[in-house]
Amino acid sequence: MRAKRTSLVHIIYFSRLNLSADPAKRSEQIAEIGRVAQKKNEFSVITSFMIVEGNFACQVIEGERSSVHETFDRVSADQRHRDVQINEWREIAKREFVHSFKSAQRNTANDGLFAKANLLPMLQRGTPKATAIHGLCLALQNDAMSRQGIDHLFI
Repeated sequence: MRAKRTSLVHIIYFSRLNLSADPAKRSEQIAEIGRVAQKKNEFSVITSFMIVEGNFACQVIEGERSSVHETFDRVSADQRHRDVQINEWREIAKREFVHSFKSAQRNTANDGLFAKANLLPMLQRGTPKATAIHGLCLALQNDAMSRQGIDHLFI
């Protein structure tokens, strides 16, 4: 028997970032991406998680099919992203992410999670696995939630 079709989908993509080499300016550019994405995602009822690793961005975007498509089209057209590649686009039974937009960069607090995922070599080769991106996004979300004292999500 075939599974019931749903209009809820997720897309996983990666891209190279066109951002400043100056750390302060780069930080501001990433913050601006977050501010704009959060507003647009809230309006479109999108949930997402973005990873910034070196000069690469990876993101899982969840929502209704048309909203995810429109959001991905916006990302693809954004001059701050180049070489945008889709890793996975599929129907999902339920959302796994809780925020309209959340992002993480490698730092001392999450270095172990980034090291375990070993994503950077795959990104440099242009061959990251959707499961590696998805797994790291979930691990980073769970880590952030547990640091806030939240041990279980009801989504």
